[in-house]
Amino acid sequence: MLELKALLLTQGMHGMVSQVEGLAKALNLSYKHQKIELKPIWNLFPPKISPISENLVKSKFVCDCKVIISCGRKSVIPSIALKKRLGNQIFNIHIQDPKVSFKHFDLIISPQHDNLKGENIINTTGAIHYLTKKEINDYSTYLGIEKDKRKELVAFIIGGPNKYYKYSEKQIHDLFNKVKTLFTPDKYKIIVIPSYRTPENILKIAFNTFSFNHHVVKTIDKKAYLSALSISNYLVVTCDSTSMISEAAMTGKPVYIAMMKSFKPTGRFKKFYSQLKDLGVTRELGDRIESWSYSALNEVSRIAPIVKAKMKKNGII
Repeated sequence: MLELKALLLTQGMHGMVSQVEGLAKALNLSYKHQKIELKPIWNLFPPKISPISENLVKSKFVCDCKVIISCGRKSVIPSIALKKRLGNQIFNIHIQDPKVSFKHFDLIISPQHDNLKGENIINTTGAIHYLTKKEINDYSTYLGIEKDKRKELVAFIIGGPNKYYKYSEKQIHDLFNKVKTLFTPDKYKIIVIPSYRTPENILKIAFNTFSFNHHVVKTIDKKAYLSALSISNYLVVTCDSTSMISEAAMTGKPVYIAMMKSFKPTGRFKKFYSQLKDLGVTRELGDRIESWSYSALNEVSRIAPIVKAKMKKNGII
């Protein structure tokens, strides 16, 4: 009999890990991570034309869990292959669009901007994640930045290049100068937080732009990120990451999206931006600073009871 714990399948990227771990925590499951690396040739093929086989994975691993939570393209086939072998002994959940038939999964959790519909699909507003308000507040003093009544704090959270945004040095210089000019040092202190995808050259530009009068975190530091979310009055997040914007939205604080020009159509992103704007969560970073409030987003807590009900119906719990 398999133990009721979760096996988390991802490529190891922070955004994916955050989503699978966040769901496991919300379901009160113990869990273990398995980084998925496919054999080189299978990296070239999308899941829909790949064979359903555990042999696609470089390293064999043991599945001793009753719940499989996967996220990302490379984890699709391993999850389906385990379901094929173990059947109703396991409950497999995929986060995001698997780009294969939905029937391969007991449940798919997908943000609304992916436009997925089906009996086994749960839609969320933005991306789910592993952050909690308690964890954020626990690290409020980590950065050691004292609150100053004369200055408000601004967390500037920077992503990195992806298939939509190039992060050219000109774009970044323009964006950084805009943020620096808008949040003047006489009224604001900016805390610059890089992410796992922030290139070294962009971090150097950030340090050169903001190190005087502001605070730049020069390494990838989750505790610094949590601390900045806790103590800041405003959050500015680059437009390239729905995960980071979703994480910022759980604070209930004003979230500005720092837009950049994309080099290919971004229909899904635009739908996501519009959705959060309509909910009163975000605004596009413009030429003035405003304050507003909204009901903090905590989608993983909202969907957890729905997932548990599905698991119970399938006899897993």
